[in-house]
Amino acid sequence: MYRKTMAGLLAAGVAFSFNGVMAEGPVQAPNAQSSSAFDNKIIKKISSDNMYNTVAKLSQQPREAGTDGELVGAQYIKSQFEKYGYETELQPFPFYETVRNNASGALQVNGQVFTPYVFSGSYSAEVSGQVIHVGKALAGTVSDEVKGKIALIERGDITFVEKIQHVQDKGAIGVIMYNSSGSSNAFGQAAYGQNIPAVAITRAEGLALVDKLKTEPLTSTIKVTGSGYVEKTSYNVIAKLKPHKNKDNGQVVMVGAHHDSVHGGPGANDDASGVSAVLELARVMANMPTDTELRFVTFGAEEKGLLGSYHYASTISDKEADRIVAHFQMDMIGSKDAGGDNPAGGLIMYTIDGKKNLVTDLAAAAGARTAAAEVIPYGQLGRSDHQPFHELGIPAALFIHSPVEPWYHTPADTIDKIDKNKLQEAAEIVGASVYQIARPDTPALEHARVAPGPVDYDFEDRPVQ
Repeated sequence: MYRKTMAGLLAAGVAFSFNGVMAEGPVQAPNAQSSSAFDNKIIKKISSDNMYNTVAKLSQQPREAGTDGELVGAQYIKSQFEKYGYETELQPFPFYETVRNNASGALQVNGQVFTPYVFSGSYSAEVSGQVIHVGKALAGTVSDEVKGKIALIERGDITFVEKIQHVQDKGAIGVIMYNSSGSSNAFGQAAYGQNIPAVAITRAEGLALVDKLKTEPLTSTIKVTGSGYVEKTSYNVIAKLKPHKNKDNGQVVMVGAHHDSVHGGPGANDDASGVSAVLELARVMANMPTDTELRFVTFGAEEKGLLGSYHYASTISDKEADRIVAHFQMDMIGSKDAGGDNPAGGLIMYTIDGKKNLVTDLAAAAGARTAAAEVIPYGQLGRSDHQPFHELGIPAALFIHSPVEPWYHTPADTIDKIDKNKLQEAAEIVGASVYQIARPDTPALEHARVAPGPVDYDFEDRPVQ
């Protein structure tokens, strides 16, 4: 699989494989007219009006993962893919969300009453037992002595979840954690399946208990109510279009976005805009000849921690991952208020490792010859659904206007903030790039008249917020 950069291979003038066929370098870049003629097969068909209407449709109600709003949105997306003739699947997956229904906690140690903070997601239960200090509960440092006891833990160095797991694995029945600094006790997160109550106290309170343990045994009672996890269901929508069987080269190119929104947010830009481009490119490419499988996916529960894309990635075998030559992720590509005064409306490509790859090479070249007429820079950022695919070794990049708009993750992320020109430009760049891979006259780099001319494009250390 092609995991290097196009520009580097061209510059080296070496033999290389693109779409499974060997090409002998150096390869001459074509003139702009030649590439544009082939791009026009795609970009002339892209309609920003279609995309705008999709954003309007999806943003009529919030689409928070696990809600009826998300399911309505996912079913609409599925219906559109089916209308275009794709083999389509609605892929459900469970996730677990913390609940704090008037969560409360009570804590007593040797008769002393505390007002603790209940860890987010803490198991609701009442337990009593001897207190044992386990320091920071680092891996390999928790002794068997904690079994049947309540662990007193210092915050710091590793995550809350890891600390709880280390003592739970040794048989602890509860957790009291004290802060590493300051005077607050408002901290802490437990994970689903950590079925022991966990509460937090201030650093001063914790150190006082540590001192008391030097001279006397301590017995504690912890009671947590109204806290825990509830299981919900989110969905990925997967659409596949296989090439003609006589032209199938066995490879796959993926285009993705996430369809869920934050709680209470209509998510017009985040990320109905990305979904609108996914659907529009699926429509445009539905009847185009290809030698590569087209796979369009919208992910659920991105806002809960990339849960949908990680779930989907977990279903991909190593053999299938090796067939996927590129993943293009579009997230927040339509806001008129994003991007600042950066060129190309602030459009940037982010990779997980901050390095160029096939996706960024093709898209940088496409930006220079499509509606944007700009060479798009690249940077380094995770936080979106390109991450699981990078971890599988698949060239992947996130397309986004950065810095994000002031309405990010608010109820004000509405359709009136959407810029049709930005939708059009982003879709054209991704569409032209995908077509370079998928069309049957590839490997494009072997044939000068259809090859994407390599361009110089720069790294930008641009914060997204």
